[in-house]
Amino acid sequence: MFSFLKPDPVKKLRKSYDAILEQAMQAQRKGDIKTYSLLTAESEQIWAKIVSLEAESK
Repeated sequence: MFSFLKPDPVKKLRKSYDAILEQAMQAQRKGDIKTYSLLTAESEQIWAKIVSLEAESK
């Protein structure tokens, strides 16, 4: 009945995914490739969670 009041975990994960990709881009621009690769790996893990949550909800 009040499902619109429940927080959407996918929305929260997408927000953090976008933020991490932004940080990775900035690190790459500064030439910090190690940080870039770590942040990219972290964002890939978040993306996997997003995909699994979306698959469960369908």
